[in-house]
Amino acid sequence: MSEQDLGLFIRKQRERLSPAALGLRSVGRRRTPGLRREELALLCGVSPTWITWLEQGRPVRASEATLLRLAEVLRLSEAERHYLFSLAGRLAPDGVAAENGAEAVLRSVAQISCAAYVLDRLWNVLASNEAARLLLGDWLAQPAPNLLHYTFLDPAALRLIDDWPGRARRLVAEFRADCGRHLDEATVQSQVRSLAAQSPAFARYWQDQEVLPREGGERCFHGPHGRIVLQQTTFQAALRPDLKLVLLMPA
Repeated sequence: MSEQDLGLFIRKQRERLSPAALGLRSVGRRRTPGLRREELALLCGVSPTWITWLEQGRPVRASEATLLRLAEVLRLSEAERHYLFSLAGRLAPDGVAAENGAEAVLRSVAQISCAAYVLDRLWNVLASNEAARLLLGDWLAQPAPNLLHYTFLDPAALRLIDDWPGRARRLVAEFRADCGRHLDEATVQSQVRSLAAQSPAFARYWQDQEVLPREGGERCFHGPHGRIVLQQTTFQAALRPDLKLVLLMPA
């Protein structure tokens, strides 16, 4: 992507908007459809020159707040907002996704035959199926179960998870990568402080600053009848990118 792509996208979105729809009086003859650059600049709280340079493809650096305001004024959809941020070389902050997006993900778990569960941004387990509860234990049926709390604070995890130190270390690195741009949020900070205070292992791994993608692959557990080898795959919900569907399938 280039600055020219960003400028063209903003201009096309500007031209499709009616001034009247945004509460502006149409004064004088308009040579082009939609909003004028000056009107867009006024609504966004920036200078007309800045908008002009942006649309001309000059290397103008737009802050996250300005991009959000542009998206709001231009009435961009969720997909368009993410596209705007990607053209600007930034990650779009999570928007307010459709509630039925979350409901569809949560409902899907019960229809899956292999062990499956859904994680939110803090790795709280929002839903799990019977196969997951049979494999991973009663902690999934408790109020507000959390994968990190279980792994580091429940002695049962030490018995169930094969190579617990290696898996636990990787989980912390994956969690850091997963919540990277949300690390300053109070909920994330609170969870990290709580886990570090209660688990020396978590505190040590967190201080290592390792970052790893949440990849799939072989996962091994110690069941009542011996070692169980499964294949893990994680999916991110299209309408709710803060939710992850985790499947543990027969290898």
